[in-house]
Amino acid sequence: MIAAKRTNMEIRGLLRENEPMAKHTSWCAGGRAQRWFKPADRDDLINFLVTLPIDEPIHWVGLGSNLLVRDGGLPGTVIATHGALSAIEHDGRGRVRAEAGVPCAKLARHCVNWRLAGGDFFAGIPGTIGGALAMNAGAFGGEAWERVEAVETIDRNGAIRVRPAAEFRIGYRSVHAPAEEWFLAGRFRFSPDPGMSRERVKMLLARRNATQPVAAASCGSVFRNPPGDHAARLIEAAGLKGRRVGGAVVSDKHANFILNDRGATAADIETLLLRVQAEVKAKFGVELTPEVRIIGSAEDDA
Repeated sequence: MIAAKRTNMEIRGLLRENEPMAKHTSWCAGGRAQRWFKPADRDDLINFLVTLPIDEPIHWVGLGSNLLVRDGGLPGTVIATHGALSAIEHDGRGRVRAEAGVPCAKLARHCVNWRLAGGDFFAGIPGTIGGALAMNAGAFGGEAWERVEAVETIDRNGAIRVRPAAEFRIGYRSVHAPAEEWFLAGRFRFSPDPGMSRERVKMLLARRNATQPVAAASCGSVFRNPPGDHAARLIEAAGLKGRRVGGAVVSDKHANFILNDRGATAADIETLLLRVQAEVKAKFGVELTPEVRIIGSAEDDA
């Protein structure tokens, strides 16, 4: 391993070793991170990054809502953005800057308070701005990158860049970005609307609550929708609602949700995910693509 770079700056954030990632993912399952770091602020993050070895694995985690950490855990360092990179500001002309740790629902609420149209769909995204930028998250027919003008990125040397949206290739739940750069903040453009009301967000959230098991431990939607169809429809048509592996179960309310129902391990969840994928492929010839990120080592590899 290449030696760490040295810095004379004091690290002010919270650094833990062997941190259980079950505490930091919405599935409430998974192994331990070798190191877990929550920076005090952006400057603290820069100072921390430059102390890491050049080959240190780095994993960025917000609310952990689109993430499965295998039971064997994670080598390297997890950077926790939620509660750390939390600035959000409006320039008064429809442009909003939100840092990576800002919950998407908070951005939606601020858009309503600032009377900005076009941001209400963020209320249906269960993660943070950083995650939404990394995967082009969406809800209620809207997608994050439809509103992006530019992003701020940071690399492992602590260098910050502002990149226009045109530098990225964006697809459905996919973003092709420069390697070894991570999203620090997004700069969004919305439309001023004096008639903007909280009722729109309330209506969307009521719709989500009526159709999704939002109170249960899940990652949100497990699979991307295939072209011209819906993953939930295919899973339900395959008779997989209620299918269980250990403590993991396919939701009876929304078939594209896998719930941690009875103390599921990450292995339970991943095994069920793979079985759902295989049965849908066998019955309909459609290969579902996971939307969730699966990282880390299986327990046998630890």
